[in-house]
Amino acid sequence: MDVSPAQLTSQGTQTSASKTASAALSSDFETFLKMLTTQMANQDPLNPMESSDFALQLATFSGVEQQVQTNQLLEGLARSMGAGNMAQLAGWVGMEARAEAPAAFTGRPITVVPSPPPEASTADLVVRDAEGVERDRVRIGASGSPLDWTGELMGGGMAAPGIYSFETEALDEAGEVISTDPAEVYVPVTEARNAGGEVRLVLAGGAEIAASEIAAVRAGR
Repeated sequence: MDVSPAQLTSQGTQTSASKTASAALSSDFETFLKMLTTQMANQDPLNPMESSDFALQLATFSGVEQQVQTNQLLEGLARSMGAGNMAQLAGWVGMEARAEAPAAFTGRPITVVPSPPPEASTADLVVRDAEGVERDRVRIGASGSPLDWTGELMGGGMAAPGIYSFETEALDEAGEVISTDPAEVYVPVTEARNAGGEVRLVLAGGAEIAASEIAAVRAGR
């Protein structure tokens, strides 16, 4: 089985840490035995400690030692699981993730998934540029079906390349706005990174979100 340099480094680090921890435990146990021997040698001969007291001290130290080893095993397991998650999510790079995030328009259609509430009679898809200025508004109905925003503006012409965000503006029967919510879009994933134990994905255009915020993933187009 092939092993990557990163895996060798990780395994070496974990092995080194385990050896260091074991050495520390061994040193602590030797110190404990010295203290116990000194305690026995200097006890009051007229009021000696019960043997059960020494046994209790030894059992207490053994319990602490077992807990430390258990914690080390759990930490190693957590590191292994984290590395596995990172390796799995790294496979998302180059794919398209669906999330409430800005998307980079480069002339290719952007798939938008609006989310009008059940009580909406109809809805508009509102497109805003990086400065928050409304650039397009498309009547999409209340079904919430995915659609491709091609960049073609209602007033004519094409949207300029850049970062755009999408909102679902729900309307009642009288045409009054009853809610405005972010719409999910499919955005290419460019990078997966570990930030303080949390896996985060960097999307095309620079947006960065937690992997837990991804609603779906599909093959890149």
